[in-house]
Amino acid sequence: RREKEILQLVTEGLTSSQIAEKLFISPHTVETHRKNLMEKFDVNNMTAIIKYATEFKLL
Repeated sequence: RREKEILQLVTEGLTSSQIAEKLFISPHTVETHRKNLMEKFDVNNMTAIIKYATEFKLL
């Protein structure tokens, strides 16, 4: 659930710090979720995840 929220906020252009502030979690936690997303999608950057999520209508 949190990872999907973070993915949505990343697509809106928010930074990790902004996401952390909005969700009341630490920036380190946001980075951990981003890292987990990249591992799950087997990609090296968030741009690739956003492209994949958009193509497969995951957002």
